[in-house]
Amino acid sequence: MKHSIALLLLLAAPLLARAQEPLINPEEGRTLLERVTPDGKAIPGASMNWQFYTSAGLYLTDGRLDEAAFKINQVRWEVLGTFAGNFSYHFRQSFNKTSNPYALDNLSSSIEYAFVRWDLLPRFALTAGKQIMQLGGYEYWVEAIKIREFSDFNNYLSCYQTGLTGTVTLSPTQQLNLQVLNSRNGSSSDAFLHGLPAGVQRAKVPLMATANWEGFFLPDRALNLRYSLSLGQAAQGRNLFYLTAGNVWKRGPLVAYVDLMYSREGLDSKGLVSDLTAAADEEGGVTAQHVSYLTTIANVDYRVHPQWNVYVKGAYETARVYRANGPYEAGLYRRTWNAQASVEFYPLKNSELFLFLHYLYRHRGLTQRARALGGEAISQQRVSLGLVYTIPVF
Repeated sequence: MKHSIALLLLLAAPLLARAQEPLINPEEGRTLLERVTPDGKAIPGASMNWQFYTSAGLYLTDGRLDEAAFKINQVRWEVLGTFAGNFSYHFRQSFNKTSNPYALDNLSSSIEYAFVRWDLLPRFALTAGKQIMQLGGYEYWVEAIKIREFSDFNNYLSCYQTGLTGTVTLSPTQQLNLQVLNSRNGSSSDAFLHGLPAGVQRAKVPLMATANWEGFFLPDRALNLRYSLSLGQAAQGRNLFYLTAGNVWKRGPLVAYVDLMYSREGLDSKGLVSDLTAAADEEGGVTAQHVSYLTTIANVDYRVHPQWNVYVKGAYETARVYRANGPYEAGLYRRTWNAQASVEFYPLKNSELFLFLHYLYRHRGLTQRARALGGEAISQQRVSLGLVYTIPVF
């Protein structure tokens, strides 16, 4: 048997070596289609990209080795383009998410974008379909493949929802978005891991309305502000309120931002407080009511060389119950913070390919009332070496 396996490996070796040869030579600045067509032709009004992010990580919990492994962190593909002059579309799917369709919007959670935009007037457009909630903040809006570690607020936020957005261009430097989306994708049991609390009825109009303003200031648009206010319904008599703000400075090789994110939730949509009861409750925990989250994120990126970028980032977050309910007393429950540092190397010009070395330290601190529910404070560290590439197909 061993000899048979060895023989198979020997026979397969030439095929494996041949499979590793590139089909086309690397050539940045052109899509894959342009590189393989005789005249370098592209498809006008349309483009397709693959996003790929892989890493090798060393994970530690409370100073002890937890795991060392390779991961495919993200694989996504997207198609976007324009047609008929004043219409555009965007479709994007992630292969790192479940593919079961949700009951409310009748679409898999793996589909992040599926919308059409219609530019009705020079200063007014409508966007219909599954899209991103128009919250403020820079970390929230930057391409997810470029973020090594999100804040808890953004990581546990269900941001891709189905609905309608009206965009008003107030001036060349200011824009207003008025949006109505579903507040969840599926049923209440999908949205709240531990179900609805006793006596709370599901929302018959599970919608979220958002007003978002974005402005650029200074002659070179170096200062970018993105603020938003959102109000919706999680269940009958249980509202959701978001106040989010992003303050960004971009000039030359420097990108710096400070994000402020606040939510006041009649039902705990993120589940970070609710999960405290899961360990001690045999039935799996109780969804918390009347919860608020506050997050502050600060980041500084500096392009020290055309091929080298470095950044440092930190986030401080709190979670509290503002009105006693069930097993939850009023007061503070969680203090979480993370610190990050990264070095990125761009080996090719005009390319979205880069290699990175990243360090993360995260600490989840719990108050006495949180520990009384069964929660445990932990500290985590991660060192990762990885590659990120957005591949332009056509």
